Amino acid sequence: MAGYAWVVVTSATAVTVLAGRMARLPAGVRVAAVGEPTARAARAADWVVDLVPDETSAAGLVEAFPHTDGTVLSARSEIAAPTLVDGLRARGIDVDDVVAYRTVGTGDEPITLEAAPDAVLVTSGSVAREIARRMTPLDPSTLVACIGPGTAADARAAGLPVHAVGRSRSAEALLDAVVEALNPITPHQEGHP
Repeated sequence: MAGYAWVVVTSATAVTVLAGRMARLPAGVRVAAVGEPTARAARAADWVVDLVPDETSAAGLVEAFPHTDGTVLSARSEIAAPTLVDGLRARGIDVDDVVAYRTVGTGDEPITLEAAPDAVLVTSGSVAREIARRMTPLDPSTLVACIGPGTAADARAAGLPVHAVGRSRSAEALLDAVVEALNPITPHQEGHP
């Protein structure tokens, strides 16, 4: 990674892959993370995170990214949308686009369960497409919860109903949305567990 001004990571998996290939980041390399969960993974790898956009998305990161004369390394999933790389390049920033990891399916057979799940958690567009491909039709009582608005749009595009969406793109927010959707608080219950 020597010679790069920035490394941009859009997932905890990208951080894990890069951190597994080097003991530490070269001096002077700055780190941008697409959101706080990715930034936490980077910090856990002993990286100093210099930029986390307010809007947790590739578009938000493009908008927040400072001008740089140096080259940016974008480490991403093979199936990531080109939003980040194309957006930075459109701003005149030199980007090396590297596939850090590949998402692989778990099979082709339909998944059948003895009982309908209370909830299905959708954490990415690729997960939405796999659920639609292998688990539909879902039982009408099954809650479909998405980690964020982008994933919710991908889930709807895949033909899934969306019942709950995390307020921010994090596992914590997704679980909060599931709990809230499965256990709505009525006005007479507020303040009571």
